[in-house]
Amino acid sequence: MATQTQQPPHLRLAELTAAQFVDIWKHFDADGNGYIEGKELENFFKELEAARRGAAGVDPTHAAFKEKMKEFMANFDKNADGRIEMSELAQILPTEENFLLCFREFVGSSAEFMAAWRRYDTDRSGYIESNELEGFLSDLLKKANRNYDAKKLNDYTQTILRMFDLNGDGKLGLSEMARLLPIEENFLLKFQGIRLTVKEFDSLFTLYDKDGNGYIDEQELEALLKDLCDKNKMDVDSTGLVDYKKSIMALSDGGKLYRTELEIVLCRDSTL
Repeated sequence: MATQTQQPPHLRLAELTAAQFVDIWKHFDADGNGYIEGKELENFFKELEAARRGAAGVDPTHAAFKEKMKEFMANFDKNADGRIEMSELAQILPTEENFLLCFREFVGSSAEFMAAWRRYDTDRSGYIESNELEGFLSDLLKKANRNYDAKKLNDYTQTILRMFDLNGDGKLGLSEMARLLPIEENFLLKFQGIRLTVKEFDSLFTLYDKDGNGYIDEQELEALLKDLCDKNKMDVDSTGLVDYKKSIMALSDGGKLYRTELEIVLCRDSTL
């Protein structure tokens, strides 16, 4: 007897909940790399078209299918990299379930995101744990004038963890949480290729903390970022550099950026 293949989840878009959306995402992001691309993308769009038309007879080789897929990518693939990430795809959720849109109304820029991070990472651990995340989402929903009860809040908290807690430790690191940001605002993606070891980071921080007081100021951070970008041949103009600096300084304590705060952003194996 042939082995039965796992059936894809039904895409009933009008009724889709955030939790069901995550199930759909995890089904089609077969390799778990955070994107739907290549054959995964074709399979997803085939199911999406079948759901929209109420029929299973969708031919991926047909010119009309390819044209509709092209339109879909134009609408959803905001950074035009030929693949879809979760925050892009979440636009298909019904408004009342789309707390990702809610998040973006509340935290529209990377600087606002970093300030929110500092506010909710209350123990300065470098992570937002489930109880801190619940407080974050509660405030977010209030600001967006969304009605919710304790069960819905818990559902949203667990859904966010399922979406973005990539290593399953029940808490979100800065880079995991930043995936809620629109791609063009997620400056952390720019630093993914140059994440430093603890040793490299310590040497770099010591170089710019010239008086050894344990923190650097805005000017010292700008010089540090410029050198880091130049050394790693990152194509960053002066405006981009100012934006990065502003975002990172949102983590600071009254203009003083301490070692542990910058480590969260630049260090790949933080000891926090």
